[in-house]
Amino acid sequence: MTQTSHPRRTRILPPSPIPAAEKNHRQQQRDALAARCRPIFERLCPQLIEAHYNWHIAIDPDTEQYLLDPTLLGITQKIREVYGNTNELKLTIFRLNDTGNCGRLWV
Repeated sequence: MTQTSHPRRTRILPPSPIPAAEKNHRQQQRDALAARCRPIFERLCPQLIEAHYNWHIAIDPDTEQYLLDPTLLGITQKIREVYGNTNELKLTIFRLNDTGNCGRLWV
């Protein structure tokens, strides 16, 4: 019995040609925004964690306003409603739990 060969699956579109310098610049912007939002999160977390445990919180460091939603999809929709669809970095999303991380940490 012979094996049938299957064509190798490939990406439909080529990867985005973003230069490494641009990627580094974007990462630095995200890190700087997160560093500005973290103290606000640390201050708000004890007040909100009991009533909204494991909810997502998006924080604007300039106004210290925040949005809450139990799902990541819900919080992103609220962000679009309030701030519009823009590429400008304005908010950082945290999770109201012991670590503030939205994803799973593998240790």
